[in-house]
Amino acid sequence: MMFEVIKAGLETAIQDWPGRIGYWNKGFPPSGPMDSWSFRLANLLVGNAPGVPGLECQFIGPTLRFLADGIIALTGGDMQAKLDDQPCPQWQSLAVQAGQVLTLSFAKTGARGYIAFAGGIDAPLLMGSRSTFHKAGVGGLDGYALKAGQSVAVLPGQGRPGRRVKDGARPTIRTDKRWEVEAVAGPNDDWIDAEGHARFLSADWKVSSKSDRTGFRLEGPQWTFTARAYNKLPEHGSEPANILDQGYPLGAINLAGQTPIILVNDGPSMGGFINPYTVPSCAFWKLAQARPGDVLNFKAVSVAEAQAQARALKQVCSEASIE
Repeated sequence: MMFEVIKAGLETAIQDWPGRIGYWNKGFPPSGPMDSWSFRLANLLVGNAPGVPGLECQFIGPTLRFLADGIIALTGGDMQAKLDDQPCPQWQSLAVQAGQVLTLSFAKTGARGYIAFAGGIDAPLLMGSRSTFHKAGVGGLDGYALKAGQSVAVLPGQGRPGRRVKDGARPTIRTDKRWEVEAVAGPNDDWIDAEGHARFLSADWKVSSKSDRTGFRLEGPQWTFTARAYNKLPEHGSEPANILDQGYPLGAINLAGQTPIILVNDGPSMGGFINPYTVPSCAFWKLAQARPGDVLNFKAVSVAEAQAQARALKQVCSEASIE
């Protein structure tokens, strides 16, 4: 199977899951799908393993012409998909024929949609992954998002139409612009005073329009600090949020001065700002589907609770959720 890109959409890119693991210390983040819940289910619908390469579509989806028959599935945000101008269902597998055109518009709900193809997209393996890291020109077909006029090959698959995700196994994509997002304290939580922690966990944090797959910039109240943020050696920097360069965990809420930035799939691996909290991987799907202007409210969880939620999500992203 192969398809041609008629319109690329807004940064539509090839991703696989869990992405490029083991190279962050060399400057290459994991990349991969931001909403791995939707991505994994899309693959299962078409008979693939959960991590096989597919497409992540952001805010405005692509228009694709199929050059051979195949099986596809659409999940994630509702991008008002149409197949030959007829509404195209989500959360189920469907057959497509050579010559048919799939059109995705702007996201009616959520922010990111996913397209899986039976067999998976045929893209080069680079550092253990086929995921696209746009800012370095790494992965995918040529290191960047899809472009109009490209032809994309799909490997042979064993999918069949008519499979669907059970209703209770689908992520709930909010339409009220409010998201409760889990956050684990640390690694630098001891730089924030008690009032600062209480304020962080009770405040509304608005997602800035200056957000992307590198980081989600948040707008909200001021932070306050403990004495160690001021009584420190000069090499830590002059501002309270400055610290001697350190490694950042994926999902770190990176405090750049007074501006928190959640470091996501394409984020940096180190720098000189503190990270008082970390969003665990089990909550990344919420970030993926939040839009600029949406509000995040953070809920403190322990490492053990975050790990339990990740294990529960792995169980959901299995054949047990397909009927």
